[in-house]
Amino acid sequence: MQPFRKHTGVVVPLDRVNVDTDQIIPKQFLKRIERTGFGEFLFYDWRFSGDGKERGKKTGDFVLDAPRYAKASILVAGKNFGCGSSREHAVWALAQYGFRAIIAPSFADIFASNCYRNGVLPVQLPAASVDDLVRGTEAGLREIEVDLERQVITNDLGFEARFTADPYGRELLLRGLDEIGRTLLEEPSIAAFERRHG
Repeated sequence: MQPFRKHTGVVVPLDRVNVDTDQIIPKQFLKRIERTGFGEFLFYDWRFSGDGKERGKKTGDFVLDAPRYAKASILVAGKNFGCGSSREHAVWALAQYGFRAIIAPSFADIFASNCYRNGVLPVQLPAASVDDLVRGTEAGLREIEVDLERQVITNDLGFEARFTADPYGRELLLRGLDEIGRTLLEEPSIAAFERRHG
């Protein structure tokens, strides 16, 4: 995985609460045995029409399809983002679409854990700060900087918000590791233990 230390990106506001994992990646796309190819189906039921000959055609009225958000890599959403089932596919879809960070007042615990383990930073901010970011995007603000090393978010308009990150998840992101990669860092200690107790 690509390390996450500091990321500057275009912000897209998804002004909805209780966005569950089935809305992020609908169940009909979970049949794949690979971990790839989910990004194109992100928020499918909101982005595409679903009836008859029109099935699979973009509606064009979903926020991600607006030209100004074409290269968005930071999603700002409402509370309880990622609720519902614990499917890891939801984070894969977000990451493969191009998102590096999700900012919300709250996250479902398992979803947040899956984010850290798959290269996406979940940033929890107070609702008022999230509202400020949403208003900023509506007023024309395009980019913010998410600094995981300092655990702070800033923009060119003077916005600054500090956040905390799960220590273990933060280490994974800063080093660009998944859990297998993190375990392999302990290989000398594991080998020494096996020699002592073999």
